[in-house]
Amino acid sequence: IDVNECTSENPCTQTCVNTYGSFLCRCEPGYELEADGVNCSDMDECSFSEFLCQHECVNAPGSYYCICPSGYNLLDDSRSCQDINECETRNFTCTVQQTCFNIPGEYKCLDPVRCEDPYIQINENRCMCPAENTGCRDQPFTILYRVMDMVSGRSVPSDIFQMQATTRYPGAYYIFQIKSGNEGREFYMR
Repeated sequence: IDVNECTSENPCTQTCVNTYGSFLCRCEPGYELEADGVNCSDMDECSFSEFLCQHECVNAPGSYYCICPSGYNLLDDSRSCQDINECETRNFTCTVQQTCFNIPGEYKCLDPVRCEDPYIQINENRCMCPAENTGCRDQPFTILYRVMDMVSGRSVPSDIFQMQATTRYPGAYYIFQIKSGNEGREFYMR
């Protein structure tokens, strides 16, 4: 008569399977059987692949879980991270005059556009130099301010945006130039 070792002495640390004349030890998911055939040790799932989690994998007994950096939420797939748009969730500290601008993982408070003399403000992002003002003679007629996202990790060179002159004002000429912010010469115009 076969002796059921699993009920008499249960030599396994986790699951014991009786066989004719012997027994086998099995481990729960997330554990692996050690060389002694009896003990189970935790499997470090995070060491198997760097693609289990988008950001960081944390090993746990018999399992693993993913965490995201500050400013990101873990999605329902429990692996991917999504940026929290603090400007949409109203979770920011900008003043009433400032504009909230979402950036990956955080946000920035942008000060309102201030037109420098001789320009006057037309709306929240446009300054105009009145033709009757003599200080406007060699100045651009209008200056338009735009804020735009630039995704990191792009292959370069890459077009970021395109502008073109119009023939709306005959005799007008257009000058395009990078006024500031290009000290490292990362950007160029063509």
